[in-house]
Amino acid sequence: MQNAAVGKPQINVAVVGVGYWGRNLARNFNQLGALAALCDSERSVKEKCRYEYEGVRFCEDFNAILSDPSIAAVALATPAITHYEMAKAALEAGKDILVEKPLAIDVKGGEELVKLAAAKGRILMVGHVLRYHPAILRLQELIRGGVLGQINYLYSNRLNIGKIRTEENSLWSFAPHDISVMLSLLNEIPTRVSCQGGAYLSRQIYDVTLSHFEFASGVKAHIFVSWLHPVKEQRLVVVGSEKMAVFDDTSEHKLVLYPHKVEWKNRIPTAVKAKGEIADLDNREPLTTECQHFLNCVTSRTAPWSDGPEGLRVLRVLDACQRSLLSGGIAIEDEKRELAYFVHESAYVDAGAEVGVDTKIWHFSHIMRNARIGERCVIGQNVNVDGGATIGNNVKIQNNVSVYAGVAIEDDVFLGPSCVLTNVTNPRAQVNRHSLYETTRLKRGCTVGANATIVSGVTVGRYAFVGAGSVVTRSVADYALVVGNPARQVGWMSRHGHRLDSPNAEGVMRCPESGYRYQKNDHDVLRCLDLEEESPLPSVLSKGRKSYAQLREESKP
Repeated sequence: MQNAAVGKPQINVAVVGVGYWGRNLARNFNQLGALAALCDSERSVKEKCRYEYEGVRFCEDFNAILSDPSIAAVALATPAITHYEMAKAALEAGKDILVEKPLAIDVKGGEELVKLAAAKGRILMVGHVLRYHPAILRLQELIRGGVLGQINYLYSNRLNIGKIRTEENSLWSFAPHDISVMLSLLNEIPTRVSCQGGAYLSRQIYDVTLSHFEFASGVKAHIFVSWLHPVKEQRLVVVGSEKMAVFDDTSEHKLVLYPHKVEWKNRIPTAVKAKGEIADLDNREPLTTECQHFLNCVTSRTAPWSDGPEGLRVLRVLDACQRSLLSGGIAIEDEKRELAYFVHESAYVDAGAEVGVDTKIWHFSHIMRNARIGERCVIGQNVNVDGGATIGNNVKIQNNVSVYAGVAIEDDVFLGPSCVLTNVTNPRAQVNRHSLYETTRLKRGCTVGANATIVSGVTVGRYAFVGAGSVVTRSVADYALVVGNPARQVGWMSRHGHRLDSPNAEGVMRCPESGYRYQKNDHDVLRCLDLEEESPLPSVLSKGRKSYAQLREESKP
């Protein structure tokens, strides 16, 4: 069955929790051709949904969704207090999951969900819908392109007289979206947080909060939220050295740039105002973009923009704000900032770079602003990671490698010493092609040998193996072994990194170390018969136990 909206294989999604926001999720997934089931404990919901979503199954028991093998993914729109337990159950059942904000109600729960998703090889995405707003996506491009210049400060007001909650305060209800946006625009975590507020309607349920943030780059920010405000206001202001940007979600023109200047006359700063520039935006609903992005990530097995680690970062900032709020506004320092990853004293990590927990960055390496590196990576000596490059989790990069903007490296990739990654096919010093970078993608688990060159625009498939010194000029299939200049396929490799022997009469090849069997499917794509594609290697097989000499000896007739 095909998804009529995008022409891709159908992904069956169950929306769990069909209240105010769940109905919006159901509507969008239905329009995208992915809605397969609705789940809500309230029986009255069934009658409302039966006519609107004809042919979509409805159930009251969440366990029925978990036990249904036809349901590939779950969109969870239940109360925040239930997020941890229900998301955990979905991940353990092998489902990909979109969790509405917040990821959990405490940091520990969020950490456990992120670790569980990684261990299960599942997609974990958090519904920070503002990240998918056309104005925010455009603003992110402008900042990364340097159009606004150096960012000095930014603030957000999310104010209304509307739905008043008694189970969570205005900070947890309104601020997650704005925190997520600020962290993505600046690409850094605040080092100092403080928050003050007032509880007027219910004891200890704060109706109004004002949160202040300080970042290592020198940027400062604040977020003002309230559900006791006479008029609706949803505004984000970013002040840069070259231009100022105003995102107003209640205005006809959502994003306006102001090229105001400050000139010094007689040693006195004087504002020189300029006419606003209206940014061209598409009018697609942000939630539609979010839902489509989730489906795309489930299909491609790539990390969402608002993935689990991003949701955890937002959760940590929320937790710091809450602790400050309950302590009378005392500033909370980021005690773990220096301990999250290791950087050798000779290496440099620029402000605005994102580096995951337990990553190690060794001698003379340079991680540039806007680079994104996952958890548990090893960055060897004299490695440069350019701004805009993305590196997944558990990636090993050996000495003397440059990872340029436009290069996307997925989890568990190995890059040998002095291998070359490119992002422009025909570079010239006289011709600037910065806006024409081609994406070079290294997919999960692949290996690139020492001194090999990967030409721009090429994709190296999952668990593929590029021999040392090879020049890869075209995309490489999953599990393929390629060598030479230009590189040509000479065989197949197992996930353990062993060359597979010739297939038997049934077309099956076997890894000499793990014993796992491999066979081409109906689409002529090699797949492992004994381990699901997204599953991590079992712990007993994740460490080599036999030398190559032993394996060669055992393979002799």
